[in-house]
Amino acid sequence: MHCPFCSASDTKVVDSRLVAEGQQIRRRRECSACQERFTTYETAELLMPRLIKADGSRQPFDEDKLRAGIQRSLEKRPVSVEDFEACINLIKHRLRATGEREVPSRQVGEATMAELRKLDEVAYVRFASVYRSFQDINEFREEIERLNDEADRTEKDA
Repeated sequence: MHCPFCSASDTKVVDSRLVAEGQQIRRRRECSACQERFTTYETAELLMPRLIKADGSRQPFDEDKLRAGIQRSLEKRPVSVEDFEACINLIKHRLRATGEREVPSRQVGEATMAELRKLDEVAYVRFASVYRSFQDINEFREEIERLNDEADRTEKDA
């Protein structure tokens, strides 16, 4: 690691700590030449798989596009920023956990709907209506009835 003050290449680690819930390592370093101290952060670089679109084309995973879609569905809903970020991180984790270099884009949509269903049912229906291209009110009604049926089954099991 080069010193940001004098560009010397000889620096030593003085202290290391886990940060960001163990996802990062914070290192305090000291330059052997100028004795200045500075901090570096180290994270694992995990590549997201490429997406295979319905038409067969391939494109890189776009977190901004995922974030915008989820944000639109959560508009004016009582969901915290922390829950929103956790939702995105869970979806990204699911994609990385496949271990594949390429995944169908449908897998991203299904993972997003699964997480939104747990997070906020209204947001789930909003997202599903766009993702599944609902054509009329009956498709909304069917999806809401499906949610109600699942909620009833869950209550009976509890």
